Amino acid sequence: MKLTTRTLGVLMGLALSAFTLPSLAADIELSFGHVDPQDWTTSKKGAAAKVFKDMVEGQTGGRIAVNVYPASQLGGEMDMLQTAQDGVLSIVMASGSFTQLCPEAQVLNIPYLFPSAPVAWDVLDGPFGKALSDHCLKKTGLRILAYGETGFRNFTNSKRPVAEPKDLNGLKIRVMTTPLFVEMVKALGAEPTPIAWPEVPSALATGVVDGQENPVGTIYNMKFYQMQDYLTLDGHVYGTDFLVINNDIFENLSPEDQRLVRTAARTAGMVGRAIQQVNSAEGLSELADKGMTITKPTKEQLAKFQAAAQPAVIHWLKGELDPEWITRVQDAVKQATAAE
Repeated sequence: MKLTTRTLGVLMGLALSAFTLPSLAADIELSFGHVDPQDWTTSKKGAAAKVFKDMVEGQTGGRIAVNVYPASQLGGEMDMLQTAQDGVLSIVMASGSFTQLCPEAQVLNIPYLFPSAPVAWDVLDGPFGKALSDHCLKKTGLRILAYGETGFRNFTNSKRPVAEPKDLNGLKIRVMTTPLFVEMVKALGAEPTPIAWPEVPSALATGVVDGQENPVGTIYNMKFYQMQDYLTLDGHVYGTDFLVINNDIFENLSPEDQRLVRTAARTAGMVGRAIQQVNSAEGLSELADKGMTITKPTKEQLAKFQAAAQPAVIHWLKGELDPEWITRVQDAVKQATAAE
């Protein structure tokens, strides 16, 4: 294996962390990295990692040890995903960065695709999610063990209430440095401004941008209510967490251990979803108490958002991946929605 600077950095991080980890009489050690805080009561990835660790270690009597590295101890999401591909890190729970390795996963970011979280869960836990997992495995060498949730993304701004696309006209909206989000915000009439995440609070405070978009829990935890007066609950994109494992490491486990790891991962993904739902509900109440003006678009107004953003993003996606993936996810959403 070629030891890149990135890989050497992760190896050093693993080695240094080993001095603070409890000694386990383990036959197998799995490393699990993520960027969220460790506190399982507020962190969706933190909760998922704790459940996965407790289930695997508990059900194997410590024969398999899971060493968790939260809060970007081993780098950013892309750093950890790439070192997992190298086999240095066993497991990563990541969100949008995974789509850079498996572009087909971007279809999950089609704006206004999922009408509700349960529909998204049905799609991800059903045949479509399995097909996407199989495809991404062949492309990346990383096996998707489970899908978690980062939540529906919503717009905030410091200028005015936004109830339909025309209200976004002229607003500078911070977006992730991802072309899909640039296309979406541009189609809605606003001015997309890609800014790296660490710079967002400063950009909002100084007026470099008028607004941003994120899940409710993130908006509250980052105290964006101090700089943003208006929240629009449009839920334009459902954010997905991908819990992945290096496939060579997975294949080297016994069939029994593979089943155990898959079960623990699926449980972890569901717990992460639950924590995110709680954070969203509590965060919304807190944001209202903090004085934010909260706008919930009507069904007719949401249709206007969808009509403006979805065609532009789908057109862009067709130049990035096989359009069949777009059709497949749309069909899966229709089936899941009809079954509600």
